[in-house]
Amino acid sequence: MLNKEEIKKIIPQREPFLMIDEVEEYIPGQSAVAYKNVDESEWYFKGHFPGNPIMPGVLIAESLAQTGAVAVLSMEENKGKSALFGGINKMKFKKMVVPGDRLKLEVKIIKQKGPIGVGEAIASVNGKIAAKGELTFALV
Repeated sequence: MLNKEEIKKIIPQREPFLMIDEVEEYIPGQSAVAYKNVDESEWYFKGHFPGNPIMPGVLIAESLAQTGAVAVLSMEENKGKSALFGGINKMKFKKMVVPGDRLKLEVKIIKQKGPIGVGEAIASVNGKIAAKGELTFALV
């Protein structure tokens, strides 16, 4: 299990944009499973939406991307690099994510050629899919 400080040794994101709290497991270059504890004090809930806080879908996708980045950037040859979005494909949002949820983030790297790759990404809460899709990344 990696905590936030250990995650920061792998990926470059920092608060308030570090969107994962812990990594349960990862296999460098292959997969990662992480968690985001969705708290009512999150900065984005002030405006999305007052009185009805919902985690924005784009931030769920970012949380998944950061999880995938742990898998890719934990490889020795990728240390010190960044993983940037190259695309988001087939992303479907199926469940609202709200304060108090523990968002499980699972990414499996399904293709990689040179600095470009694709991860299959699933976000869930209590076993129910909140979002699912493919994330294309570029290593720089």
